[in-house]
Order: sequence, then C-alpha cells, then structure tokens
Amino acid sequence: MSDLFTRTVFFVSDGTGITAETLGHSLLAQFPNTRFHQVRMPFVDDVDKARDCARQIVDSERNTGLRPIVFSSLVNPEAIAALREARDSALFLDLFERFIEPLEIELGQHQSHEIGRFHGVAESNDYKKRIEAINFAMTHDDGVSTSEDLVTADVILVGVSRSGKTPTSLYLAMQFGVKAANYPLIPEDFERNKLPGELHSFRGKLFGLTIAPERLSQIRQERRPNSHYASLENCQYEIEAAQKLMRRENIRWLDSTAKSIEEISATIMQNVRTEADF
Repeated sequence: MSDLFTRTVFFVSDGTGITAETLGHSLLAQFPNTRFHQVRMPFVDDVDKARDCARQIVDSERNTGLRPIVFSSLVNPEAIAALREARDSALFLDLFERFIEPLEIELGQHQSHEIGRFHGVAESNDYKKRIEAINFAMTHDDGVSTSEDLVTADVILVGVSRSGKTPTSLYLAMQFGVKAANYPLIPEDFERNKLPGELHSFRGKLFGLTIAPERLSQIRQERRPNSHYASLENCQYEIEAAQKLMRRENIRWLDSTAKSIEEISATIMQNVRTEADF
C-alpha cells in the first residue's frame, strides 16, 4: 500500500452544499490511500462569490503543488463560468452537468437555472412530513410514549440503553419522514422476560437493535465512567438478556456494532416498509 498523501477538495454550492458533500464523500471513500483536506463553500449564489472561490482554488494548487478536486452543484451559468476560470488549476466535477442534459432530452424541456430551487421543498408535503417526524422522534425518545402515542408511530425501536436507538430514530425522521419512537429495554424487562406492557399491541412496528458488549461498555464509560452501568460484565448480561427477549418475542433485530446509521436505517426501511406506507 502506498503512503497516504493529502489532496484538497472543494465543495461548492449555491445552497447548503449537502448534495455536493454527500455524493463527493461517497466517491472519495473509494480512495483510501489518499487523505483529503475539505474546504466547504456554501451559498455561492452570485458571480463575485464564484470568482472568489476560483481564486482560492488557484491559490490551493499554487501552495500545495497538487491540483485540488472541486465538486460543484452550482446551477447559474454565469456563476459556473466564473468558477471555471480556475479550470487549469483543478479537477472539476460538476454534479448536475452529467444529469441535466439527459433529463432535458427525456422531459422535452430546459432546466430553469434557478438558484436554490431545491428550497421549494420547504412548502412540500414531504418536507412537512419530515419536520413532523423529527418532532415525533424527539418527543417519543427513551420510552416517553403512551399507547395513544404509539398508534401514530411508523416504527418502534427497542434495545438496551446506548445501542443506537436515538440517532437512528432521528435519521429515519430527517431522511425518510418516518415517525420512530424508541424504548430502552431495562433490567425489569429482563427479569420478567417480557416486553413493556404498552408495546404488546404494536408488535408489527417493533424493530430491535443490539450491539457488542465491548463496544457498549466503551460507549457507556464515556457517559458514566467506572459505573456498574458501564461495566463489561453488566453490558454482557444486558445484551444477552435483550437478545433472548427479542428472540422470545419474535422481534426482528440488527447488530449495530459495525454499521453506520445510514446502513441501520436502510435495513429498518427494508423490513418495515411492507407494513407502513412511508
């Protein structure tokens, strides 16, 4: 394996830059032998700002001796032209260019070139659905739910404390508009070897998360150092008891130890989609 070296990467957008960064990160992850120094340039919504970006790109190439990589999601032709004044100093990857022309041909119309067009989703039902789902996830976190609340939940995550339920609930809400409640499984549940009473009516919505005891102990140590709660012995007991309970109750579950929030959420969506229309 060759030595790691650093390349500068610019993410240039007329909006927040989330689109450019998300795709850019996915592509760059395929090149583990290179380190990347990231420069974020959001809200480049006029020619002057685009020219300032171009100057920084040229300076980067001059200072490092390496051409930077530029991921751009600009749509205004004048701004794009101004940014391209640095074309000889960088590799430009226009994230819209490769897709817009085929879409124009297929749809029989030209793109609008309207800056920030994506922000129109703020008025859409999908956007409102995601906001409602985020509020739901925050309100119904860590077992703070009644049976009446759970009727409106799309999915209910169960698992021991710190197994990834809260971040997964929020990701499901933000990305998919899924109303996710979550319930921690606690020692009292293990002693009874039964689910909390309010969950019995919603078995079809339940999805479990588990985690390796060593990783759980590490996470809990950051929260409560040197406590029984964080001890490896207690973590092993809770994980074994939780898995036994989930098997007994026939709950689908996933080991979150080596998986990202995105992977966990995608798996949950595959498993619950047949029971709820998201």
